[in-house]
Amino acid sequence: MSTLKTLVTAGTVAGGMVLALNVGAANAQDVKRDVQDIREDRQDIRKDARDIREDRRDLRQDRRELYQDRKAGDKDAVAKDLQDIRQDRRDLRKDVRDVQQDRRDLRQDRRELRTDRDVAEDRRDIRGDRQDIRKDTRDIRQDRRDLGQDRRQLYQDRKAGDKDAVKADLKDVKEERKDLKADQKDRRQDTRDLRRDRRDLRRDVNQTREAYRK
Repeated sequence: MSTLKTLVTAGTVAGGMVLALNVGAANAQDVKRDVQDIREDRQDIRKDARDIREDRRDLRQDRRELYQDRKAGDKDAVAKDLQDIRQDRRDLRKDVRDVQQDRRDLRQDRRELRTDRDVAEDRRDIRGDRQDIRKDTRDIRQDRRDLGQDRRQLYQDRKAGDKDAVKADLKDVKEERKDLKADQKDRRQDTRDLRRDRRDLRRDVNQTREAYRK
């Protein structure tokens, strides 16, 4: 039975390793890329904001020229001014759309950064859980060895009729059983933690994929 439990636990740990290796999820490089994307989005927004200010200055300038040319009765200049104003308005609308798109890109990249960081944190948690389970398994093996040794010693002392030694051996056996149960409980808890973190990882990976598809 103990061998079966060990195999099940080992399978859980191995499954966690396969999941961490196979999921198409984020890592430190993904997070670094997201940060770079956000930096570029902010640069684009600043550039588009400058373009919008420039377009508005051009539009005001062309309107002033239109007013002056109309006042002077210069029809050719008025026609050109009207053409310039239409172009200024087109440029302004385009730059406004650009800055709106850049802001959407920025929000998207921020969502991706959050999900990528969540995935990276989940992976760290899973690595920690696997380490805890391996340690618990080593502790359990040691507890079983100690318990077996104490039982052999108890058998020998009973055979020799040494009541004081038997009493001490019984106490040792009781303590070893308590240690074994405590370590088994720790391993069960760490296994539950590993399963929970694997679920978190799958959820965050799915969120990452959804974020990249948007």
